[in-house]
Amino acid sequence: MRRPSDISFIAALGSITLIGPLAVHLYLPVMPEVKKAFAISEALVGLTFSATLLVMAIVTLVYGSLSDRYGRRPVLLTGLILFTVGGAVSALADSVAGLIAGRIIQALGAGCGMTLARVIARDAYGADRLVKAIAYLSMAYALGPMLSPLFAGILIDTWGWRSALWFTALSGAAITALAFVVLYETRPADEVVSTPSGVWRNYAVLIAHPRFTAFVLQTGLSTATFYAMAAASAFLMKDYLGRSATEFGLYFVFFPVGLFAGNLLSSVLSHRFSIETMVLTGSVINMAAVISQSALILAGYLNPLIIFIPGFLVTFGQGLALPNAQAGALRVMPALAGTAAGTGVFFQSFLGAVFSQIYGLLADGTPIPLVITASAGAVLTLIAGLTPVVLKLRERPAPMPG
Repeated sequence: MRRPSDISFIAALGSITLIGPLAVHLYLPVMPEVKKAFAISEALVGLTFSATLLVMAIVTLVYGSLSDRYGRRPVLLTGLILFTVGGAVSALADSVAGLIAGRIIQALGAGCGMTLARVIARDAYGADRLVKAIAYLSMAYALGPMLSPLFAGILIDTWGWRSALWFTALSGAAITALAFVVLYETRPADEVVSTPSGVWRNYAVLIAHPRFTAFVLQTGLSTATFYAMAAASAFLMKDYLGRSATEFGLYFVFFPVGLFAGNLLSSVLSHRFSIETMVLTGSVINMAAVISQSALILAGYLNPLIIFIPGFLVTFGQGLALPNAQAGALRVMPALAGTAAGTGVFFQSFLGAVFSQIYGLLADGTPIPLVITASAGAVLTLIAGLTPVVLKLRERPAPMPG
C-alpha cells in the first residue's frame, strides 16, 4: 500500500475534517440573526442547528459502510460536493423552510468529513500510529471551531448573516478541489464488505461489544455536553448579556483551544498511559468543569468567563479522551474500521443534536437550561468513561494462591 510521504496528503486529510466545523460551529453566531430575520422562536431556530447534527449523525453510518464497500475516495468526493451545494442553497434561502433544506443538504455532505478522515488515517498510518494520527487530525479539526465563529461574527457584523453561509460554500469548493487532486484510495483490498446485509450485521456486532459501545458513548456524550454549552453560549451572549456576534466569536475560541490543548497532550501521553486511563481522566475533567460552572450560575453569577472558562475545561477533557476512545473503538475489529469510525461519529453528531435540541426546548432566556443539559451530559460522560476501566479490571486473571 502507498504510504503518505508529503505534507500535501496531511494537509488534504486535515482540510476534510474542517467541513464539520464549517457546518456546525460557523453557524452558531448566525442563529440569533436567523431568529430575527425570519421572526421565529428560539426552539425553531434551534431546529436549523440540531437538524444538521441529526442528519450528519445518520449519514456517518452510511459513509462508513459505503467506504468499506466502494472505497474511501469516491465516497469522500461525493460528500464534499453535497456539502458545497448545501452551503449555496442555505445562503440563497428566503424562508426558514428553505434554510432548513439547505442545511440538511449540507449535513448530508458534512457527515463524510471526520468519519473518512479517521479511517483514511487508519489505512495510511497503521494501527501502531493510530492514536497519534487521530490526535493530529483532531488538532486540525479544532482549528475550525477556533476560527469559524470569530470569522463568522466579523462577516455577520460587516456584510450580514448570509455572507457566513456563502463562506461555507466557497470553502467546500476549495476543499473538494484539494481532496480530488491529492488524496488517493487507501482502502486495503482484503478489507471489503461485499453485501448490504453484512453491513448491518457488522453494526450489530460492533454495538454488542461492550468496550466498543463504551468508547463511542463516551465520545458522543462528551461532545453532547459541548454542544449544549455551545448552543447556550450563543443565545446567552447575544440575548442575555447583550454582546455582539464578533465578541461571541472571540470568546468562543476558548472551546477549540481547549480541544486543541487536550489533543496535543493526548498525543504526548498516548504511549505512557493506557487508553482506559486517558478516557477516564478526560471524563473526570469534564465533570469537574460542569460542576464548577453550574455552582457559579446557581449562585447568581454569569458573565462571559463563567460561560467559556468551564467550556475550555470541558473541551480540554474531551480532547484528552477523544483520540484514545476513538483508537480503542477502531481496534476492536480492524476489518470494520470504516463502519466503526462511522458509528463513532454517529454517536457524536446524534447525541450532540439531542442535547442541543433539549436545550432549545428548555430555553427560557435564563442560564438554568444550560445547567440542566450540561450536568446531564457530564454525568453520563463520566459513567461511559468509567466503563472501559471496569471492563479491563474484570478481564485481568485472578492472582494465583500463595
